[in-house]
Amino acid sequence: MVVDDLTDEAVDRLFHALADATRRDILRRCVRDELSVSRLADAYPMSFAAVQKHVAVLEKAGLITKQRRGREQLVRTDPEAVRRARLALDELESAWRGRVDRMSRLLAEDLIAEENPTTKGQEP
Repeated sequence: MVVDDLTDEAVDRLFHALADATRRDILRRCVRDELSVSRLADAYPMSFAAVQKHVAVLEKAGLITKQRRGREQLVRTDPEAVRRARLALDELESAWRGRVDRMSRLLAEDLIAEENPTTKGQEP
C-alpha cells in the first residue's frame, strides 16, 4: 500500500506506533503543546527510559518531532503524519467497501437465481 509516497514499511511503522495506548496518549498530549520528554514521563506510571522508548517509536514512525532546547528534548506531534495515517485508513476502508459491495452483488445474484430457477429439462 502506498499513501502519499509511504511505503508498506512506513505504514507498518505508523500503525505499530498507534497500536499502543500510551503512545496514542503521548501523541494527543503533544498536539496541544510541545512537551519535554521528562514532563511526559511525569504523566505515566513507568520509568523515564520507558517513556523515551515510546517517544522513539513515535519519532521513527514520523508521528512526532523532537527538538533540543537547552537540556530538554521537546516533543511535538506532526499533523502531516497524522493526516497520512488517516489517508492510509481511508485507503483500507475503500478497499474493504469495494469487497463488501462485490459480495453483496454476488449474494443478490444468488438470491435472484434461487427465486427464478431455470427450466432446463422441463417441457414448456
